[in-house]
Parts: sequence; structure tokens; C-alpha cells
Amino acid sequence: MQANGTGQERDSEVSCRNGAQNGESSSAVEAHSNGLVAVTDNENGVSSGSNNNNNGVSAQPAPNNCNNNSSSSTSSTEVKKKKRLSQCEEDVIRLIGQHLHDLGLNQTVDLLMQESGCRLEHPSATRFRNHVMEGEWDKAESDLNELKAMMHSPSAIVRMKFLLLQQKYLEYLEDGKVLEALQVLRAELTPLKYNTERIHVLSGYLMCSHAEDLRAKAEWEGKGTASRTKLLDKLQTYLPPSVMLPPRRLQTLLKQAVELQRERCLYHNTKLDSGLDSVSLLLDHTCSRKQFPCYTQQILTEHCNEVWFCKFSNDGTKLATGSKDTTVIVWHVDVETQQLKLLKTLEGHAYGVSYLAWSPDDTYLIACGPDDCSELWLWNVQTGELRTKMSQSHEDSLTSVAWNPDGKRFVTGGQRGQFYQCDLDGNLLDSWEGVRVQCLWCLGDGRTVLASDTHQRIRGYNFEDLTDRNIVQEDHPIMSFTVSKNGRLALLNVATQGVHLWDLQDRVLVRKYQGVTQGFYTIHSCLGGHNEDFIASGSEDHKVYIWHRRSELPIAELTGHTRTVNCVSWNPVLPGLLASASDDGTVRIWGPAPFLDVQDSEGLNECCSMDS
Repeated sequence: MQANGTGQERDSEVSCRNGAQNGESSSAVEAHSNGLVAVTDNENGVSSGSNNNNNGVSAQPAPNNCNNNSSSSTSSTEVKKKKRLSQCEEDVIRLIGQHLHDLGLNQTVDLLMQESGCRLEHPSATRFRNHVMEGEWDKAESDLNELKAMMHSPSAIVRMKFLLLQQKYLEYLEDGKVLEALQVLRAELTPLKYNTERIHVLSGYLMCSHAEDLRAKAEWEGKGTASRTKLLDKLQTYLPPSVMLPPRRLQTLLKQAVELQRERCLYHNTKLDSGLDSVSLLLDHTCSRKQFPCYTQQILTEHCNEVWFCKFSNDGTKLATGSKDTTVIVWHVDVETQQLKLLKTLEGHAYGVSYLAWSPDDTYLIACGPDDCSELWLWNVQTGELRTKMSQSHEDSLTSVAWNPDGKRFVTGGQRGQFYQCDLDGNLLDSWEGVRVQCLWCLGDGRTVLASDTHQRIRGYNFEDLTDRNIVQEDHPIMSFTVSKNGRLALLNVATQGVHLWDLQDRVLVRKYQGVTQGFYTIHSCLGGHNEDFIASGSEDHKVYIWHRRSELPIAELTGHTRTVNCVSWNPVLPGLLASASDDGTVRIWGPAPFLDVQDSEGLNECCSMDS
């Protein structure tokens, strides 16, 4: 067998049998390799197909004694020798042929394969496909013996035979042929000595009272085209692509190309359908900077002093901002217009508010103060009432807080050595002595608490078994950090160094982001956008910096604030909405460019390659 599938000749007797005699037109029925039947008209006595057409076996001219038209014979001898195709060209032709076959354009496939001299798949694979789709299991099993020599792994035959016999067994059961099914189970499946656990499961299906019960328990589509096509897809994975192409291979490659372009697009910030119907294959994927949250949509000026913190709620419908002016303001986010309106003002934080944390269900909001603040406020956001005002000691410093995923507990601490776990009423549940906490985060397992401390590290603490371990070690103080939704990545603001991204699982530094000005002020950065592909951070140079997670250089520098930007927060539901809080007393809401018209979206698109 040649890998490129060329060079097979037709039997002259077959050509004679199909040829029309004395130049009369005839009609012959062809059986294609795809198992479909098509009618081919043969004109001028020239045979256009054999009874078994392998979709592109190289066609040779019929002998002169089978064709009474001398002009046809003369023209065939003058055909120039075809240029030999490269392996890449043959692969492309096969991919196109498979796609056309899936569309039902079988005669077009035959013509393409004949003219190119290629072969869509090996004849043995064609027979195997047809026998599987027709439910001729004995013949399909016989075909496997022919295919065995072409497989890279001899053990694959056993797996393929098991899949075939499993389908045969299920179809017998659905047809009510219990004895035949039992025979397959005992005499054919069991002797394979493969996947005995699955055989036990299959034997249980004998107890199914009717076909619907069988299909439900087996999670099987039932006898017919759907289940057999699914079976073929599984069987194909054991065959080399030179013998049988993977199913829908061209579509798979196109999807991969589209996804790769989206991944490389620095401004791609929307969730699109993974299918091909939502995109044009005629153009490269590009997103404009104008579609990215780089433009001031709103400036909130209700605070009357420095704004130290801002945080969107988990459902994206509210924004909380904390200020040196002793207040927390809760804003309502209009999901349609993406405009914010003042909802509630929570007062009485004597030292100011430097940190905020929403409960998992957004019912409660905890506010912490700066280093010299020993108090913590737990507010009911819906009613605006203060549920708990917690203070263990006037010498405490409670500057950071994090909610347990169950929403019933939280941890808090500060640089004076306090590290507490409390309930919603402020009752102390556990404490850890001697940990000088800078920032806190609870992981999704409900047990592990991450804490950055004054030793320039992040450690993991387990309050259940009282164990701790080192996870991240930096060379400079970690001023703040946040963790990705999946708990895999940690984003750190490091004094004098800027923004660092760490992999918590592998415990390695992934990337250092450039551009931001970071001294010893506490600046809170964030992950955000679609799939958390972006990183945003404030800066002491009055700007907001945005990076694509894979790129060290910023893709946007947002200007407008007139003093240090202390905190940024990306809306977790609306990927085009970003908030920033600054010492200039304002909160800025960033979004796409206003009045984005068709010309902007089409004519001003920027190339979004990794080289941008």
C-alpha cells in the first residue's frame, strides 16, 4: 500500500463491463466508498466509474477494444502526465474530499479523487466503514484482520473488537434477541479478557424490561445511524490517518485556527460561540482597542477624600468603594446601560476604609481600616444595617479579611500579629499566633487560607489540622495579592518591583509585568475580563495599567486620575467594565469607546498578534 494512495489501476474487464457499446449512452449505478449510491451517466461509450469506486483510485484509460469511439482513444493518449503531488497537497485534497463527502457531494468527491490521483481512504477501511454502518458485524470483524497490519499498536485490535461486539450486543438486546445477546456476551466478549468491569456492567443490561430502559441505563442512542456513527468515531482513533481520516478533520483544524487567533488577540474580551458559524473564515480575527475598557464612562465624585479601595460584587450588580472619609458607598450597576447609581452609604468607620470583602452570596460586606485600626465592620448590604462590629483588643490591627466559601466564616488579621477565624457574629473560632498578616485569601477547598506576611512570602494555613506550608517566596515585601477563580494563579503587588504572577500549584514565578510604578504604597491589582485573560493595576504615576496575561508589556495605559491609583476592580460578569479608585477622591468607571459605529468596528480594527 502506498501512503499517498496513488497508482492503483482499474481492471480492464470492469471498464469494459461498464462501457456503453457502439457509442450508445448508458447509465450505471456506482457504489461509492462512502456507502452511498449514486447514478453516473456514461456518454460516448467512455466508462466513468466501476462497480466499486474507491473514491479516487487513479483512473486509467480503458483499452481500445472496449471503446468504439476512436477520437476518445486519441485524446486519452495525449493527456499529459500529471505532476506528482506533495504530501501536504495530498493531505489537503483528502481533507476537502472528506468534507465534501460529509456534505453528501459524493460524485464531486469521486471526480476530485480521480483527477488528483489520490485516495480518500484505504479500500479496507472503506469496507470496514460500510459494514459498521450497515450493522454487518461479522464482516466488520473480518475487516479488522485486514486492517491489523496497518495499525501502529497490535493491541488496538482487541479494543476495536470489544467496541464492535459491545454495539452488536446492545442492538441484539434492543431487538429483544436476548439469547443471541447472551451468546455474544459469553462466547465473544468475555474471551477477549478485556475490560472485565465493563462486561459486568453490560451483563446488567440483560435485566432491562424494554428498549427505552436499555437506552437510558446504557446512555446509548439506540440501534441506527447515530450510535453507529459514534462508534465509528471511536474506532477511527485506533487507525492511522493514512488509512482513515479522523472524523470532521477539516472542521477540527479550522476551529483550532480560529481559537488560536482569538488567543493571540491582545484585546479579545468577549465570549464567542466555539462553532464556526459565528465567524468568517475569509478574514483574520481582530479586535479593536475601541472595544476594550480603555475609555472613561463615568466619574464618581461622592467621596470627599482619598478613595482607598473598590470592589465589584460577585454577581456584578454592585460596586463598593471605601474611603479615608470614613464611609463605604455601595453603588448599583445597571447591567443594560452599565451606568452606576448611588445605592447606600455606610458610615462610621472612624479610621477610614482600606479594604472590603463581599460574602460569596453578596449579602454581607466586611470593611477593614488602615494599620492603626483595631475594628472590623460586617454590614448587611440589603438592609444597610451593621450586623457586627468586631474588636478583640484595642492593640489589634485588622487590615485584611477573606470569606470562607461557605459564607458562614471569615478570617482577618494584620501586621501586629493577629490572625483570627470568626463567625458572622464576630465570635472567635480559631486563632494563629505570631503571624504578621499583610493580605489574606481563602481557597475554594474551604480549609486553606493564604496569607502574605512581613517575611516577603505567602504561606498556606489549614485551620482544621493546624498545619502550614510555604508557597511563594519573594525578595521584596508583598503589599497585596489576589487569586484567580480556579485557585491556580496568584497576582502579587510587590514593593519597588511591580506586578508579579505566580503559579500556586507549581510554586513558580510565571511573569513580571512592566510599566507600573510601585513603591511602598499598598496597591491592589486584579485579574479580569473574559476568562480572566487580563490583568489591571493602579500605579503611583496616576495611571491604570492593563496587560494581557501572557504579555509582559502593557496593552493599555489609562490616564485621567491626578494622584496615585490605589485599587482597580474588574466586573466579574461584565468583562467590558472596570473601576479604579484614587487618592484624587474619585472613582473612574472604564468601558469601551462611546458611540462605537460600524466604521469604527470595521475600519479601525487593530491587528491583534503577539507581536503588537
